Amino acid sequence: MPIWIAVLLGAVQGFAEFLPISSSGHLALVQNLVDFGQYGGDALAFDIILHLGTLVAVCIAFWGDIVELVRSALGLALNGFKVEKRGGRRLVVMLVIACVPLAVGALIEGHIEAAMGSTLFIGCALIATAVMLLIADKKGGGSKTERDATYLDALVVGLMQLCAVFPGISRSGATICGGLFRGLKRDFAVRFAFLLSVPAVLGSAVFKLPDMVKQGIPEGHLLPYIVGFLVAAGCGYLAIWTVRTLMKKGGFKYFALYCAAVGFVTVALSLIF
Repeated sequence: MPIWIAVLLGAVQGFAEFLPISSSGHLALVQNLVDFGQYGGDALAFDIILHLGTLVAVCIAFWGDIVELVRSALGLALNGFKVEKRGGRRLVVMLVIACVPLAVGALIEGHIEAAMGSTLFIGCALIATAVMLLIADKKGGGSKTERDATYLDALVVGLMQLCAVFPGISRSGATICGGLFRGLKRDFAVRFAFLLSVPAVLGSAVFKLPDMVKQGIPEGHLLPYIVGFLVAAGCGYLAIWTVRTLMKKGGFKYFALYCAAVGFVTVALSLIF
């Protein structure tokens, strides 16, 4: 695999994983455009490597929050799982509840592989993402934080994340919008969505890891895989900073316009060719 392919796909994964524009949809589109299979790389293994890169990015960006969550989880366990009105412990429980729908996603993910190769489906899903982002940007948001958000709020965000198993539906966009629809404060909706991506990405990687180990990394592809990992991590960190900055200014409309443009172009090209 050429290094430039690894750089390109790493950048696409890194930026699109956290920008609300759908990493799976963009990665599938780019892989189709460059005919990834011709380079002899294993798509599953490379996908896992790129996702681990974005996992590193979110862990660096939210390291303080993750350390506090681990402390709160230990305190919760030592306290007989009694949830007090402490933000940290409530946030741990909310994240656990939001992760429950991931089990359903793991079961159905293997049945939607055909959608990954359908540019028409991806285009329509990107348009749906654009509509969702526009509605959330104009109507969503409130004042709830981990201290007063309900467990139902967390479950709704988790169900929105489940929609992202379909390529073209943004994971970060769906989870942030889900929080905004439930009245979460804008910065907390972003923070909760990105913290939720840690178990989501890690769980997906662990679920696919046996197949990766079985197939192994193709000979001569170690360097491109390392480059892709590093590029995905660096671009992912920049994407997180961008979203956190723009959310304070109600900047989702820009991502919505982008998704709509890419979606309509993809649909048109799919119907023509």
